[in-house]
Amino acid sequence: MMRILHRWPGLVLAALLFVTALSGAALSIFPTLDAVQAPQAGATLTVAELAARVQASHPGLEQIKRAPSGQISAWWFDGSQPGSAIIDPATGRDVASADPDLVRRWLTTLHRSLFMGDGGRLTATTGALAMLVLAISGAVLVARRTGGWRRWFARLRGPLAGRLHTEIARVAVLGLLLSSVTALWMSAETFEIVTIEAASLEAPAQVSGRVGLALTQMAALSATPVAELRELSFPAPGDPQDLFTLRTDRGMGYVDAGTGTLLAWQDLSFGQHLSETIAMLHTGQGAAVLGLILGLMALGVPVLAVTGVLTCLAGRRARPQLKDNAQAAQAETVVLVGSEGGSTWGFAATLASALRDAGQSVHVAPMTGFAPSRYRQAQRFLILAATYGEGDAPASAKGFLDQMQALQEPPAAPMAVLGFGDRSFPAFCAFAAAVESAARAKGWAALLPYDTIDRQSSQDFTRWGRTLGHALEIELELSHQPVLPATQTLTLLERRDHGAAVQVPMAILRFALPKASLWQRLTGQGLARFEPGDLLGILPEGSAVPRLYSLASGSQDGFIEIVVRQHPGGLTSGQLTRLQPGQTVRGFLRRHPGFHAQTDRAPLILIGAGTGVGPLAGFIRRNERHRPIHLFFGLRHPDSDFLYRDELASWQAEGKLAHLSVAVSRGDGPHQYVQDVLRQEATQVAEAIRQGAKVMVCGGRDMARGVCDALTEILKPAGLTPAMLKAGGRYVEDVY
Repeated sequence: MMRILHRWPGLVLAALLFVTALSGAALSIFPTLDAVQAPQAGATLTVAELAARVQASHPGLEQIKRAPSGQISAWWFDGSQPGSAIIDPATGRDVASADPDLVRRWLTTLHRSLFMGDGGRLTATTGALAMLVLAISGAVLVARRTGGWRRWFARLRGPLAGRLHTEIARVAVLGLLLSSVTALWMSAETFEIVTIEAASLEAPAQVSGRVGLALTQMAALSATPVAELRELSFPAPGDPQDLFTLRTDRGMGYVDAGTGTLLAWQDLSFGQHLSETIAMLHTGQGAAVLGLILGLMALGVPVLAVTGVLTCLAGRRARPQLKDNAQAAQAETVVLVGSEGGSTWGFAATLASALRDAGQSVHVAPMTGFAPSRYRQAQRFLILAATYGEGDAPASAKGFLDQMQALQEPPAAPMAVLGFGDRSFPAFCAFAAAVESAARAKGWAALLPYDTIDRQSSQDFTRWGRTLGHALEIELELSHQPVLPATQTLTLLERRDHGAAVQVPMAILRFALPKASLWQRLTGQGLARFEPGDLLGILPEGSAVPRLYSLASGSQDGFIEIVVRQHPGGLTSGQLTRLQPGQTVRGFLRRHPGFHAQTDRAPLILIGAGTGVGPLAGFIRRNERHRPIHLFFGLRHPDSDFLYRDELASWQAEGKLAHLSVAVSRGDGPHQYVQDVLRQEATQVAEAIRQGAKVMVCGGRDMARGVCDALTEILKPAGLTPAMLKAGGRYVEDVY
């Protein structure tokens, strides 16, 4: 529901929001220009002194006004000819015309009424209401994406368009809320929905009847500083019954022209102060800096519109079209989906279709929209949850665990959790497992035991479907064909072979970087943008199951590089290690931000063995800021599988690599594994970690386990453990 509230007002009223936002941003400049350009009155200058100076230049003076910017304007008659000007309060003389310039008038009319009178004002009000809805719904969606209001400024991930949309939104939302609310209030006053009486005061019954008192001798005007003045209107020349009308920030009053005393006074009401404050907050008049800030935030609206459309289109492409999706309130079966890249939605669509064929009414929705009160007729909940990074919630499940914890009691209908992941990753289905544990802790009844799907296995899914059908006492045959990400053709540029002498063939493969379209760069699709540590999926000939390889390069390097070891009987590795320059394979990108080096200055301790050195070499290659990096590299024989040997020496000379420690498990010298070298340099390692170093491990599972054991010993005297470092994001693994 919240996504619908956010999406459709933006799409339908995009053109109107463009116009009002851009015109409002342009108008926000004028209060600052007025404050900078207008001559300002001295702090001690009184209204009496100012009026005397202006009257000396213009004897027929009728009115003086002071704008919120401090600009002084005057109106007079010279004989029968009216005149007006902006006044220098220091001299009382003219400095510029008082008429607003054509550009300002044009922009003001465009912003307020779109040149269409009351109909245009009503249209502009509709735009302000749409902006309010967009700001509120957008704030809720940002909180969901970041994992809660307390994580409002948490680091984002995903395609450029989506990240840019959220980055701008979470900065501009307060300004957009303020602008839309104040605009709606001002519109309510314009259409007299809200009525605030203007300041008024009855003229006193008795006046002195005298004229001619010098302005500088008038006590009421002498007691009023110019900084408080809004308007001073002069009595008609020669009329002894007429009075000066004085309006200030506090209220309005009448001043006797013959005695200079204040005969009557009326303070501004609360409603009048409120109305003026709202106008100031919306226009920036009297608060130039605030006006500029709101104007800058308004400039974000066109960018939000464009990135919002791009994100919406990309999301529709990634998510399968769910036909015959029942309303949440009428559905018997509710399928909640937690997906990052979109593949889990495909399984949900297959499940929903099969259940409908069996006579069920099914509602499929993202886990972010979980609200038990919506599912009034639900008889069961089926949760299909992928895992992101090191056990995090995927994009469409952000905040689900918090929502579950906030429940006073679980739904009455039972639930089943099905996790999706890849067993080659240490955090296999960790988020789904967390959902299962939280549900059990809440006392939510189980429809089925917790189960998992490994690497999008159709066979696993079919097996689970039969179990579900048995529980529902229906025939349920789930036949799912996973939809792979769109692949691109990768052409091999060069290869460097290693490992033949130790009977472990491996190669560093460098592919040409495909040209990315503007759409791909904005939406993050294809191979437009990636970092070392991200994953390259290779789809081998003769199979629909891809193999993932850690990238040893980033898109800024201008090429795609991976390190491949040939596994006995391995289909993908066999094809890659036989690939020759000029030949091609099909590949796709899968982001892995949990294994990025980031851009801070904290030292890095990189630990890898064999082909696991690939992404670590990518981190070093990109270390242009000479961040302290210590690489521990395990290999079999220095003359056979010393991957990146020449590059590592060059990077050390350039200052990109501070220190290199090599562990050789075969060869002429002592046989060591990488964990043995870690123990030999325990003092330096422990000290670096105490000073904030981050540990990154890449390679086989056995190697990673040995490294963890070694670091447990090394860190024990310091009162630290690898688990503590992992909790703080300072120990990450890419293990296979």
